Amino acid sequence: MSDNSPSEPVALARKTRVLAIANQKGGVGKTTTAINLATALAAGGERVLLIDLDPQGNASTGLGISREERTLGTYCMLMLHTPVEDVIRSTGIPGLDVIAAEPDLAGAEIELVSLPRREYRLRDALAPARAESRYSFIILDCPPSLGLLTVNALVAADSALVPLQCEFYALEGISGLVRTIDAVRRGLNPALKLQGIVLTMFDKRNSLSDLVASDARGYFGAVVYNTMIPRNIRITEAPSHGKPVLLYDFRSAGSQAYVQFANEFLKRERSRVGA
Repeated sequence: MSDNSPSEPVALARKTRVLAIANQKGGVGKTTTAINLATALAAGGERVLLIDLDPQGNASTGLGISREERTLGTYCMLMLHTPVEDVIRSTGIPGLDVIAAEPDLAGAEIELVSLPRREYRLRDALAPARAESRYSFIILDCPPSLGLLTVNALVAADSALVPLQCEFYALEGISGLVRTIDAVRRGLNPALKLQGIVLTMFDKRNSLSDLVASDARGYFGAVVYNTMIPRNIRITEAPSHGKPVLLYDFRSAGSQAYVQFANEFLKRERSRVGA
């Protein structure tokens, strides 16, 4: 176990759920959603593990982990068979632990190509954590691509959450991800579901945002969350301070939207299990 070890596990009444947050397009609020959903769930009493699968390491940065501190993380777990319990670290946020992305993760896409069970590396690595049910949720922050790291996340996940920015071409861009989810379901992970689509960067002053939101709901129906994440300067500023926006400025419109989204997310999860 690393020196900055996570807090003691808490017995849970339900099995761990693994959620992949994915979109092959960058700049859509994917990492922001991963960090703030994880924080909001932890604040509500859930035990959450956030795994940074993006070689850019933005989720790690957004939780205040400098590049120099990322010596054991996702790369070691995926490529070097380092046990998952040895790469988990505390974030300082009660209930929220993280596996950071080391700089070496940038080479993982190429290294994975020649490995046996290359699509199952993450699922195999997470098997002990799932068996323990230490966490209510394991959240996977995927890179902005449809490469092997994202495929690993989808194979390991129970469901996928897709942030969709309220901008031109957004719906057209999401089609590739939906096809990938379908392909993974058919060939690698039959249990994979589309958990939902969350609309991000919504600007109520811009009629295009309303149009994209309307088109998304018309095309995807109830899978689109009612909560929309607004464009908000506090959301933009928070990562530079190494904090989720919920800790940076809880009263901001962005924070309140993520609290509302987390509540809607949990309601959907409870409905799924009939709770």
